Amino acid sequence: MGKAKVKRTSTSIDMTAMCDVSFLLLTFFVLTATARTPETLVVDTAPSYSQAKLPDGNLSVITVGDEGKVFYSMSDPNVRAETLKSMSSRYNISFTAEEYEKFALTEDFGVPIKNLKQLLALESGQRTVELQKGVPVDSTMDASNELFHWVKEARIASARILKDRALVDNKDPDDIELMTVAIKADGDAKFPSLNLIIETLRNQKQNKFSFVTGLKAE
Repeated sequence: MGKAKVKRTSTSIDMTAMCDVSFLLLTFFVLTATARTPETLVVDTAPSYSQAKLPDGNLSVITVGDEGKVFYSMSDPNVRAETLKSMSSRYNISFTAEEYEKFALTEDFGVPIKNLKQLLALESGQRTVELQKGVPVDSTMDASNELFHWVKEARIASARILKDRALVDNKDPDDIELMTVAIKADGDAKFPSLNLIIETLRNQKQNKFSFVTGLKAE
């Protein structure tokens, strides 16, 4: 007697549920993502073999252009606002609550503090590199070396904010990591410009800092 053949039927998988999950995840990432503001001063960094990465938070970056123009940035908006309050007191320049809010949203800047109010009055797209002549820096620790005081006050503000957060989270405030300072210099930047930056950091006992470089091919 011949073996009965089972009729083959085509299989189908309902992908409706998978599509729903995919679109839900896509919607979540789109709504929660934050757009990164492009850097005002774009530099072509020197190549390096190092693959060490900078931390995402608690970071400040000093950017040096090929003509020695200096820009400064802080990663934490709260640190930016607190740093500006300290600089406002130090240089006796008052800022409004709206200006503090705008500065907290400013990724980087490259103007003397006396011109900061005019910069904040502009829309973010209008703050071009041509309108900013750079943060003043020299080899002293005087008020003329504004970069020295920006970095110093940013480090103090960062430590204070992190200690407050540690106390709220019931952690040891002494275990916090100090702000990482990095130098991002154009590959064609002259040594005297970089030397001023390094001396500025050394004058405030900041002997440990990083250089931002491009990855060189093997």
